[in-house]
Amino acid sequence: MPSSRASPSQNAADPTLSSASDSVFSGITNGLVLQKFVPGQRLVEADLAIQFGVGRNSVREALQRLLAEGVVDIIRHKGAVIRSLTERETMDVLDVAERMMGLLARSAARGISNGRSSRELESALEQLIAANDGNDSAAFSNARRAFYRALLDTSGSRELRRLFPSIHMPIVYAQHRLTGLQNIRLRDYLVIGKAILIGDEVGADTAGATHVRNVRAEISRTIDSGQ
Repeated sequence: MPSSRASPSQNAADPTLSSASDSVFSGITNGLVLQKFVPGQRLVEADLAIQFGVGRNSVREALQRLLAEGVVDIIRHKGAVIRSLTERETMDVLDVAERMMGLLARSAARGISNGRSSRELESALEQLIAANDGNDSAAFSNARRAFYRALLDTSGSRELRRLFPSIHMPIVYAQHRLTGLQNIRLRDYLVIGKAILIGDEVGADTAGATHVRNVRAEISRTIDSGQ
């Protein structure tokens, strides 16, 4: 499929195209989390245009972005398909995520030490607790996104903001539905948040990496048990 990504000048002239493309892009990535899309699923341009109420050009642009970030594959005579990961690929993604999560948490702790506001992170942690207490999985998913936005904002690192979203964790989670994942996340996020809020760079780095190791252990357990 030839690239239909609009040039910067085109997007500047027609911001609605970029906005519509963004809605498709985020709708598919968020849909992976909510099980509305699954690995191996074919993405039909006409169907997506109807589903998201956008034009075909916006759908094509979104699919090119998803291809660039490794969320979809483009298969000849079949079109776009949500990527499926082998067991080895899954572990490779987790290896990268472990280092990146530790680095992000460390960088956020450094941001707090350098005087960045803690309010956004504190608010995200409060949202996570409230969503968990209310047994509201959709609210927890929104709070989780707010947590990662807060880490990136508190970090202030342009490189982490550029690289972190490219880790294929949405596909990992979509492919491996983990029992008790929300409990693992809440427990680990609170530990990460505590270390960041006191500016403990080493502790935050350790807590961030440990979170991904906990996810890896749970995925390995489900693979070994054949779930």
